[in-house]
Amino acid sequence: MNDDAVRAQWNRVRGRLRDEFGEAAFKSWLNPLTLADVRNGQVRICVPTRFLRDWVVTHYGDRIRTLWSKENAAINGVDIVVLPTSGAKPNAAANEPTAGKAPPPATLLPPCEPTAASEEIGAPLDPRYRFDNFVVGKPNEFAYAAARRVAESDTVSFNPLFLYGGVGLGKTHLMHAVAWHIRERNPRRSVIYLSAEKFMYRFVRALRFQDTMAFKEQFRSVDVLMIDDVQFIGGKDSTQEEFFHTFNSLVDQGRQIIISADKSPSDLQGMEERLRSRLGCGLVADIHATSYELRLGIIGAKAEQMGVEVPRKVAEFLAHKITSNVRELEGALNRVVAHAQLVGRDITLESTQEVLHDLLRANDRRITIEEIQKKVAEHFNIRLADMHSARRARQVARPRQVAMYLAKQLTSRSLPEIGRKFGGRDHTTVMHAVKKVEELRDADSSFDEDIELLRRMLET
Repeated sequence: MNDDAVRAQWNRVRGRLRDEFGEAAFKSWLNPLTLADVRNGQVRICVPTRFLRDWVVTHYGDRIRTLWSKENAAINGVDIVVLPTSGAKPNAAANEPTAGKAPPPATLLPPCEPTAASEEIGAPLDPRYRFDNFVVGKPNEFAYAAARRVAESDTVSFNPLFLYGGVGLGKTHLMHAVAWHIRERNPRRSVIYLSAEKFMYRFVRALRFQDTMAFKEQFRSVDVLMIDDVQFIGGKDSTQEEFFHTFNSLVDQGRQIIISADKSPSDLQGMEERLRSRLGCGLVADIHATSYELRLGIIGAKAEQMGVEVPRKVAEFLAHKITSNVRELEGALNRVVAHAQLVGRDITLESTQEVLHDLLRANDRRITIEEIQKKVAEHFNIRLADMHSARRARQVARPRQVAMYLAKQLTSRSLPEIGRKFGGRDHTTVMHAVKKVEELRDADSSFDEDIELLRRMLET
């Protein structure tokens, strides 16, 4: 039997499969099938993943064999095997071959071509974000160590690894660093990195084009799945449902999952309880606000990377003044260096103050927890001492919760730091206060206006 005749028979089988099962099912499950070869009356068809192989064998295997027999009476069997990459040999363990040595192929067709299921579907990685240029300090050392362990392990270390912290503290940097390290250490491992927003977009698109099976296959057959800013799927019920099942499927297969968010799993708003529970069942690592020493180290590392010399006094000045996050600190240094290079002057403390006058003015107006406590106490007509007392009466407890909420919203202080400012309370008390105030704002418009008024008074 020549190659052209076999190809023609395969094309007719594909056409009948498309007619019988419809365009959507064909596109999701049958289109990735590629004819590999014929071995003494045995047809071999390859698919890119074990998951797809199992599905096709269960739901379409008998029909494919029947159609082949009608096309060619000499065909007495069809094998569907896993062949994930072009030119690769089928995975013997995955394909569970029958006993006995197979005879040499009678007709060998071109090797399987990669399909959409094996294409890159994640976001591109930033080459600047590597482990070797991540500055480690006390606020981020635990998260760094956990990320490093996952990147260097061939097996699942913690599932999931959940990184959380405020804006610009290094979550994305660590995520990219893990992905780069895994890809360079073992190129055969498939890694997908993307934002939760992009995950949601791809899911909605799959729903729109009736292509959800292909979507499931893409995300449930990777070795490492990395989702950044997972808080963005809060309140998106359908996306959460799909993410939940994807999560479970990967965990069951022993695949690694890495998640980042701006809050801990228990604090994520709009998340189903079962999903919050899943997200918190691995290792949860907090990236705290930067310390002075860490900011100084970041400035030194950035300056060395840029090939410029920053005077010690300037570095110390920036580390003291720009305290919100790493991104803003690096942006400030970029402005100072660019100004010096463009006007042909040395970097001095005076020129730094001149170039960053707007940024420094904004940072000088940083709101303190003490200021918030005073303003809230005045607004609700309670004593300032009640902010620190153990009194739990409603007329005192509610203003205290409001002050905690505003401290979380308007300062860069961590939850434990805020708790200490309110009479040494635990961080879980602050978490409860924030959640309670958010619920009241949603339910009571007059209360919401009250909080907004307080915020404007503190920010002006």
